[in-house]
Amino acid sequence: MNILLTGSSGFLGSHLLERLLVLKHSVSCLKRHKSDLWRVKNLIDKASWYDVETTEFKDLLVENNIDCIIHCATDYGRKEIDPLQTIEANLVLPLKLLQACNGTNVSSFINTDTILDKRISNYSLSKSQFVDWLKFYSEDYVVINFALEHFYGPKDDITKFASFIINELIDNEKKAIDLTEGLQQRDFIYIEDVIDAFEILIKELVNINNSFNHFEVGTNQLVSIKDFVIKVKELCQNKNTKLNFGSLPYRKNETMLTNADTQFLRSLGWSPKFSLEEGLMLTIKQERKFRE
Repeated sequence: MNILLTGSSGFLGSHLLERLLVLKHSVSCLKRHKSDLWRVKNLIDKASWYDVETTEFKDLLVENNIDCIIHCATDYGRKEIDPLQTIEANLVLPLKLLQACNGTNVSSFINTDTILDKRISNYSLSKSQFVDWLKFYSEDYVVINFALEHFYGPKDDITKFASFIINELIDNEKKAIDLTEGLQQRDFIYIEDVIDAFEILIKELVNINNSFNHFEVGTNQLVSIKDFVIKVKELCQNKNTKLNFGSLPYRKNETMLTNADTQFLRSLGWSPKFSLEEGLMLTIKQERKFRE
């Protein structure tokens, strides 16, 4: 299959790119001109790369005979106060790609979504708004909206909660970390389990008619933020950092409980392979290796 992958230099996209290449798909990667390619430095020569700022999307789709677009490019809205950059990555870019599909060989569009409530942030709101546009285009393509629980693993963005906590506690030098009370229930899923779900879904595309399809990915094993942080501290063998639970307020409209509906994926034979402790141990080991 000829696949266009956005966000291929990011955490999720880089892991997905590696798997797609192993599966012998032909992959074209759409990236920002200034993207840091450190996560994919060993894969650069195995895919075709295009800058989003200078590429005519329709030409890219036609010249590479693209069958499927997988949209992983994401702006979490943490580094910019102005929401326009977040809207550009999460709403405008994929809309331009959908419009460019007309008259091409593209038959399916897979969007990476979040399980978070749209009221939480600019990020979750922009992701939710694009889902409405996906439904609008679903008569012409197989449209998949893939909503992910809180995935984590090595090489993740340090601004994301799980990665931040792991890296802070690995150091064993931080005197204290301020946290909310930590009663939010979350489903943390290791990155390899997420990539396995993508692999199964891509194989299933031939059996799905043109329509809007919403699938969710998670372990269905909930853990509180407090217990998660305590577990990371224990696995890092951190004796020095004090965890100040309750020193920060919850976010406005904070989601206290999430629970992914994984019935469809499980019916296809998918199930998570890594327990929380196994995934965390692998992540901690790799992160320590990166620091050597």
